[in-house]
Amino acid sequence: MSPWLLFSFVIGYFAILLGVAWYTSRNSNNDTFFIGNKNSNWMLVAFGMIGTSLSGVTFVSVPGGVGDVAGGAFKGFAYMQVTIGYLIGYAVIAFVLLPLYYRLNLTSIYNYLQQRFGNTAYKTGALFFIISRTAGATARLYLVINILQFFILDKMGVPFIVTTAFILLMILLYTFEGGVKTIVYTDTLQTTLMITGLVVCVIYILKQMNISGGEALSLMSEKGYLTIFNTDVNSKGFFLKQIIGGAFITIAMTGLDQEMMQKNISVKRLGDSQKNVMTMAVIMAGVLFLFLMLGGLLYLYTLSNGGAYADIDVNGTVVKQLLVADPANPGQTMNVIGDKMFPSVAMNFLPPAIGIIFIIALISALFPSADGALTALTSSFCIDILGLKRRDDLDEKAKKKKRLTVHFTFAFIFLLCIIGFYIINNNSIIDVILDLAGYTYGPLLGLFAFGMFTKRVLPETWVITAICLITPVVCYFLSRYAAVLFGGFQIGIELLLLNGLLTYLGLLMISKRSASTN
Repeated sequence: MSPWLLFSFVIGYFAILLGVAWYTSRNSNNDTFFIGNKNSNWMLVAFGMIGTSLSGVTFVSVPGGVGDVAGGAFKGFAYMQVTIGYLIGYAVIAFVLLPLYYRLNLTSIYNYLQQRFGNTAYKTGALFFIISRTAGATARLYLVINILQFFILDKMGVPFIVTTAFILLMILLYTFEGGVKTIVYTDTLQTTLMITGLVVCVIYILKQMNISGGEALSLMSEKGYLTIFNTDVNSKGFFLKQIIGGAFITIAMTGLDQEMMQKNISVKRLGDSQKNVMTMAVIMAGVLFLFLMLGGLLYLYTLSNGGAYADIDVNGTVVKQLLVADPANPGQTMNVIGDKMFPSVAMNFLPPAIGIIFIIALISALFPSADGALTALTSSFCIDILGLKRRDDLDEKAKKKKRLTVHFTFAFIFLLCIIGFYIINNNSIIDVILDLAGYTYGPLLGLFAFGMFTKRVLPETWVITAICLITPVVCYFLSRYAAVLFGGFQIGIELLLLNGLLTYLGLLMISKRSASTN
């Protein structure tokens, strides 16, 4: 397929986004950028947030993981364990966290920490959000940009850094004025295109293999792809770890994340915001199952077209790969297991029309997570670190100038981080993102939990920040040596909970009883 043809569709896609941005950002101001003038439609927010929550990583890694190997067996549909946890986590967000945020009428959710503990805890919470969201968003961006680079831009002779800079420039152009108001609409469009692409790919492969959905699930079961629950207590994938970890990942990465909550609190009424969260949760669970279904179909399709598993020695380690004939290089094979599966099959073994649909769906999965992250980071830095909304010495024009400066600065930081991931070149980005979340969101979880479940007060001291910085380091060493220390037990997705608990205990040690309880 001509890379120029694919590139023309990418440019056309950007043109549509810029058109939406122009229309929605008319007569915008700083409140439009930060909270959409608190007038967003809850149904649009709910649907658009599906794309933000899933991202390009889900689009590639979840299907690719079905036929990948973990602990001597296929990962299969094990991601549904985490999905069950997601549903629990969203219920906590809707009925515990959102009422708190609306009662306090927050623009930044980290203002809660200021009201509860003072400026040090407030700044620390905002700092960890900035670190967390920057790391997670750039990891997601790297994966999708790398795919676009491999299948389109490399063939056009465009360097990776130019591709990255161009995409970040496009995101800047359609977010720098309208902010949240624009993103609510662009995310809705992009989520629609992403899910449409997913459904089209599933239907096409079913028709090509001449099987029904039920027959496909039976074939997946025969191959060992349909397993959901992992009952090995010592494994990172043990089902209780995955469900509990999934719940806390959702609470932290959504409920304690300014990007995600910025859209929710832009809805006028609490009840509508709660409907938004629970509607999104149910739809997202269905979409994730469809992604897993697609993953199983992709592996079945590849095996039926000459693909075969093989144990390959890679630098002294035996790795299971799925090898299939490379259409571009006769006589050679390529490995399509894991993150490589969906893009390789779509671009090499399916018709050009499906390849185009895949590219459009992929970039539709990319941008809801990237544009929202960039906007939320700008908002958090302006409101929480610079105190822009509280500054009476600056007029609206001066505040806007500072906001734009921060927005462009974060885009440059994104560029540097993506280049960093490119140098590291990790092949399983979804695992990287979950690990990063465990380390960076844990202190946020500990801070909010301490505020909500105790009446104790914290001193205005740098020790709060020190505790939040030390606990991820302790968790890193515990995770690294857990198998040795605990008789083969491995710390997995529950790392976030452990990190939050250690932060909670550290804060408890330096806290004192509230004067009102003495």
